[in-house]
Amino acid sequence: MNDFSATPELVLLPAVDVAGGKAVRLTQGEAGTETFHGDPVDAALDFARQGATWIHLVDLDAAFGRGNNTAVLRKVIKQVKGVRVELSGGIRDDRSLEAALESGASRINLGTAALENPEWAADVIARYGEAIAVGLDVRGTTLAARGWTEDGGDLWTVLQRLEAAGCSRYVVTDVTKDGTLKGPNLDLLRQVTSRTSKPVVASGGVSSLDDIAALRELVPLGVEGAIVGRALYAGAFTLAEALDVAAG
Repeated sequence: MNDFSATPELVLLPAVDVAGGKAVRLTQGEAGTETFHGDPVDAALDFARQGATWIHLVDLDAAFGRGNNTAVLRKVIKQVKGVRVELSGGIRDDRSLEAALESGASRINLGTAALENPEWAADVIARYGEAIAVGLDVRGTTLAARGWTEDGGDLWTVLQRLEAAGCSRYVVTDVTKDGTLKGPNLDLLRQVTSRTSKPVVASGGVSSLDDIAALRELVPLGVEGAIVGRALYAGAFTLAEALDVAAG
């Protein structure tokens, strides 16, 4: 048995991003770059049939502050029985957090709120522990907030604060890579994992099975999983193929 086959598997989270009730993909997180991919329930069920154990479900309208897709998200979560859902987008206060938790999602991904309201975020982390992840969306070492439209502070300063609050998991996205199929930012992931002992989920840029193999090599450093979006919708590979590489 070589070292690679001894490495724990990389958890893959196929992404279902929802805007206007439809499954969409953005390029570099920018509103207006949507490509439409049909019914979110159908997309999620297809991923479940291919063996997904997690789905990364995002309410883009809520993230951009232009409404929500709550009913659609609840329908997706209800339909994909046996698959855990990480829910993201527009969760910024007790009301939206409680609604997200009541939807049946296994994990809630905080974004902007963790940057703009650190006291609230620290309280939520203390109350809900493993059910809360924090999304660190990065350009260089500057965080992006409000649907990636505003600067959210320095990555390392915020990470230090979240570590002190006891955050259980981070979802790290290189915004410049997201939706571009240009490969993940492996250096950024190495830097983040060197500064926390908590698991990190990688997001953005996965374009090939080789990218998934490269991310799997970072599992011993603390990269627990990877969110995969556009490559699946573009047909670069199937989720079943990706899961095979992620498992080794």
